[in-house]
Formats: sequence, structure tokens, C-alpha cells
Amino acid sequence: MLDRREVMKAMGLTAIAGVCGVYPAIATGQSTQMSGSITPYTVPPLPYEYDALEPYIDAQTMHLHHDKHHAAYVKNLNAAVADHLELSRLPVVDLIQHLDRVPESVRTAVRNNGGGHANHSFFWQVMQKNSPGQPKAELAKAIDARFGSFSGFQEQFTKAAMSVFGSGWAWLSLDDKHQLSIETSPNQDSPWMAGRTPILGIDVWEHAYYLKYQNVRADYVAAFYKVISWDFATAQYQLGIKQ
Repeated sequence: MLDRREVMKAMGLTAIAGVCGVYPAIATGQSTQMSGSITPYTVPPLPYEYDALEPYIDAQTMHLHHDKHHAAYVKNLNAAVADHLELSRLPVVDLIQHLDRVPESVRTAVRNNGGGHANHSFFWQVMQKNSPGQPKAELAKAIDARFGSFSGFQEQFTKAAMSVFGSGWAWLSLDDKHQLSIETSPNQDSPWMAGRTPILGIDVWEHAYYLKYQNVRADYVAAFYKVISWDFATAQYQLGIKQ
């Protein structure tokens, strides 16, 4: 069996492929076929230690968020598709991109739990220890062109994250015309469901921050900028503009 260092190394090699157009099992938690059988959706391991994002994201929150909340989405998703083998064969992003093809009897469960699984599998990769702080290369140029400056992007992204009523997400996404935009989604919806490509996203459900920041979402959002993996976001952007 792989030890944790080997697992993290494997995650690093696959993370840059992302979930935008390419769906490696370790990135999306997709089901995989082995010896004619189907392995259910699984929770991908974190690409870093639980305390790696301290002091911005605390280890206790990471344990609960990854091991409990994300695991619950996966458990419920597997239950929802248990009687639909054709669904369990799909990468989770494919699944939520085509909800109209999911039987109505399990569509809501797939939307909520498949969405939660896809969003969180993406979210773990959006963050890293020792973040470079700002994007570089093509993504930096695209952000400057779209939002005027990096600080202009931060202002608009923060406003979006703070505007989510209740539970949801804020995203930097790319549309089919390769235009960047900032958007929000309720619950576990995402840009994928609307045919757009997420570049980065922040989970603003209270379980993502309440242990450390309690009800002060603004402090959590400000801290998020300290842990963004701009290398991963750039890789997502590069994949997106090739589609």
C-alpha cells in the first residue's frame, strides 16, 4: 500500500490535469472499472496534510470537512446510483453536467450529493500550502483584462462570496467563449451544471469555516486568498481555453 507521502506525490502529478475536460479518478472521485466490476465513487485523499493550511484553515475543520462532510456526499451519491449502473460508470462531473439524463426519482439526490462530491474534490485542489499569492502568465493577464487588476478581481470575488445567502459557493469560471466571470451558486450547484468551467471556487457553507471564524465569513474569505493554488487555477484555465 502507498504511504501518505506517496499518495500526496500521486495527487500532485494528477492535480494539474484538474477536472476541466479531463477527469482523472483521483481528481474527481469518479468510479473506476476493475475486473468487470464497478468501484463506487470515493473520497480522494487530501493533497496535503490536514494542518498544512494553518493558520488560515485549521486542521480540525479540514478533518471534519473532508472526512465527514465530503464522505457523507459520497455515501449518499453511491446510494442514489446503486440501482443505476450506467450512472455509476460516469465521472462525477459528467454526471452533474447531464442531470437531464438522470432518472427523476434520483435526480435531486444526484444533484445535491454528486454536486457536493464534485465541488469538494475540486475545492481541495484549489488550495495549497505556501500559496504564491497571485496568478501568473496567461491567467494573470486574463484577470487583469477582465477585472482591471488583481485587486479588482479580489474585490468582486469577495463581494460575490459575501453575497451568498445561506449555503453555497462563489466561483471564478470560464464560459464557452473563453470569457472569465465571477458567479455564485446555491447549495452544491456549480458552473459545470451550466456548461461553464470552474477556475477556482470557495465553499461558503458554514461547515467550511465556522469552527475557526464562527459567523464572520468575511475573515474566512480574506484568509482564503492566502491559500489559493494559483498553479492549479492556471492549469484549469489552460485546459478551459483549449475546449
